Amino acid sequence: MSEEFRQTSVLIVSSGNNAIDYFTQLLPPDRFSPIETATNAGEAERLTVDRTYGLVIINTPLTDDFGTRLAVNLVRYETTGILLLVKSNLYDQILYKTEPYGIVTLSKPVDKHTALQTINALVSMRNRIQAFEVKVESLENRMKEIKIVNRAKLILVEQLKMSESEAHRFIEKSAMDRCVKRKEIAENIIKTYEN
Repeated sequence: MSEEFRQTSVLIVSSGNNAIDYFTQLLPPDRFSPIETATNAGEAERLTVDRTYGLVIINTPLTDDFGTRLAVNLVRYETTGILLLVKSNLYDQILYKTEPYGIVTLSKPVDKHTALQTINALVSMRNRIQAFEVKVESLENRMKEIKIVNRAKLILVEQLKMSESEAHRFIEKSAMDRCVKRKEIAENIIKTYEN
C-alpha cells in the first residue's frame, strides 16, 4: 500500500484542550500525521481552505457554531472522514441531521477503544474512496481518449474516404510507427482537418 494511504492528516476541532489532548495522545503518530488543531469553526474553515485533511474530529459544542454546520461544510472534501462528538442527550437529534451526509457521530463520553475503532473505520473508508477515485479518473481519461480517437476516425472517413476499419488501422499504425499514443495521433488529425 502506498505511503499516502498509511499516513492520515488530522484536524481536531475543539473549544477545550481536553479533547485535543485526548485525541492527540490516542492517535499513533506513525499513522496519523500531521495532527493540527483549531479551537472554533471559523479557524477550522480557514485551515481547510489551504489543506484537505484525511480526518476531521469535531468535539461539540464549539464557541462559534455547535459543530454540525462545520461538519456539513467539510463534506465538500469527499475523501475527508468526519467524526462528530456530541453529548449523549443530543445524539439522536444530531445523528438525524448528519447521517445523510456521511458524517459519523458518536455520543460523549467515548471510550478509547470505540474512538480508535471508529477512526480506523473512517480511515479505511477514506482509503477505499481514494482508490475508487483513481480508478474513476483512469476510466474518464480512457473515455476521453476513445472519444478523440473516434472523432479522428470519423474525420478520416469523411475527408479521406477511408472505411472505419482503415481509419482505425491508420491511427493504430501511425501511433506505433511514431511511438506515441493513439490520442496524440488523433489530436493531430483533428487539428489538421478541422482548421
